[in-house]
Amino acid sequence: MARTMLPRTLVLDLDGTLVDSVPDLAAALNRLMAARGLPGFSHPEVTAMVGDGVAALVARGFAARGQAPDDAALDAFIADYGANAARATVAFPGVAETLRLLAGEGWRLAVCTNKPEAPARSLLAALGLNGFFAAIGGGDSFPVRKPDPAHLLATLAAAGGAPARAVMVGDHHNDIAAAAGAGLPCIFAAWGYGNAALGTDAAAVAARFADVPALAARLLRQ
Repeated sequence: MARTMLPRTLVLDLDGTLVDSVPDLAAALNRLMAARGLPGFSHPEVTAMVGDGVAALVARGFAARGQAPDDAALDAFIADYGANAARATVAFPGVAETLRLLAGEGWRLAVCTNKPEAPARSLLAALGLNGFFAAIGGGDSFPVRKPDPAHLLATLAAAGGAPARAVMVGDHHNDIAAAAGAGLPCIFAAWGYGNAALGTDAAAVAARFADVPALAARLLRQ
């Protein structure tokens, strides 16, 4: 009896890879700061703080102002951001078209993000992208999160994929580290928020989202 080949799976980071979310993250963080009488931040400053989840973002914001978050700060940020996550956030150029192409080529798609699952899902739905994904692994979906490879592996399992037939795409050192720990090749998203030097640690570098299908296919053939 012929053996059934497992599907190819592409696991993608969200912020800085699929979507440019800094405008809404910065707006929510600045409203949080203003409510406490603290100065806000520029978009480049917030970009440098993104990638480790909302708790880290809030903590870094307060630390930059020489303070620690008060007990209500994180919940206030999550509630505000969750209600306003899609006001100015947009998908990066070519994302919808490329996801459609990948799906047509038989790729199974998943999102692995340190953003909490509920706002991740609502944001993808607001942008009309949620229908592409077999699984969404948020920062609170499992007991661990990136850079722990178990976050990536759990997301991959939820999508019905296997490490030997999967590729990660991300713009942050957490994505590269999680992929390495899980035994997956990682494509560095050069259009995202990460330092370009991170590309030297990835299996491949994509200059634009439309480059991902060819790179991912090549990595699985190696």
